[in-house]
Amino acid sequence: MKDRASSRRLRMLAAGIFWLLLLAAVPLALAASPPRPDAASAQVQALQRAGDAVVALRVTVTEGATSADSLGARRSGSGVVIGPDGLILTIGYLLLEAETIEVVTQDDRTLPARQVAYDLATGFGLLRPLVPLRGIAPVPFASVSGLAPGEPLLVATGSNSGIEVGFTRLLAVRPFSGYWEYHIESALFTSPPVPNHSGAPLFNRQGELLGIGSLFVLEAAEGNEQRVIPGNMFVPVELLRPVLEEMQATGRTRASIRPWLGLSSSERDGHVQIVRVDREGPALAAGLQPGDVVLEVDGIQVATLEAFYKQLWKRPAADAEVELTVQQGSETRKVRVHAMDRMKTLRKPAGI
Repeated sequence: MKDRASSRRLRMLAAGIFWLLLLAAVPLALAASPPRPDAASAQVQALQRAGDAVVALRVTVTEGATSADSLGARRSGSGVVIGPDGLILTIGYLLLEAETIEVVTQDDRTLPARQVAYDLATGFGLLRPLVPLRGIAPVPFASVSGLAPGEPLLVATGSNSGIEVGFTRLLAVRPFSGYWEYHIESALFTSPPVPNHSGAPLFNRQGELLGIGSLFVLEAAEGNEQRVIPGNMFVPVELLRPVLEEMQATGRTRASIRPWLGLSSSERDGHVQIVRVDREGPALAAGLQPGDVVLEVDGIQVATLEAFYKQLWKRPAADAEVELTVQQGSETRKVRVHAMDRMKTLRKPAGI
């Protein structure tokens, strides 16, 4: 076991050295002042610590979980240790309606864990192993301010065979609207894409945590260019800083208590079109169906997902009646939907 752990540390060390060599390819402004040997050594050590904090996650959801329709009943991804007590940060959808959660460490231990928080507003999930983690230092957070498009970054993913290191570059920092009733004002877009992105931590050159992997995307990411660039979307940890204490205390944030319709939607030709309806959500009960186009929310026109969600979330309470103007085929009609608190619809493990 010690030999395998040592081998993994050596692989991370080699990755750190390669990372430093990669810096030679960044703009001349960076290459003009190469790091001193002692600084380079400290940088490698910081990257090693970052890699050591990455774990693999295995999740099995509760029987009958509606989230299994889109996310599967068995899920795998990554997490990263952010607290001295073993608190692990990941992407929240891995934990949705979880029955069992396992943390696989780099010294081949498989530890049972419990969910600490799932936050709709940010998309983050928190968990903590039931058995203490040994010898893993939490990673420091970093700000995205000062990052420039093209900057090289490091992605580390956990698996049963250790960690895998990938290299990517920042494309943009901009707002993001997800098809699953989700919007954040700043998201990190990188390319080339990393396949095993779910919960994968994104680090800067100092081994500091920038974000958590959420999606594979095909989007233009540079200004107004319309080129399709494959990459990943990461949720920045800056969104976690102000709500971390609240998430640990309550299991979510106040911003997550908002109306939920149970829709997956997309933007098409300047309209919001429904592409999927949750089989136990309010939208299905109201008669909405895939293909419907949402024109208005409470009489206010909406043409983008961002506008749709922000108009929906203006209500102070999650349980509220919402009037949608929708186009169903050639007919335009008003549909009243009784929105719900999403967390109240999620199945919990037996005994909870």
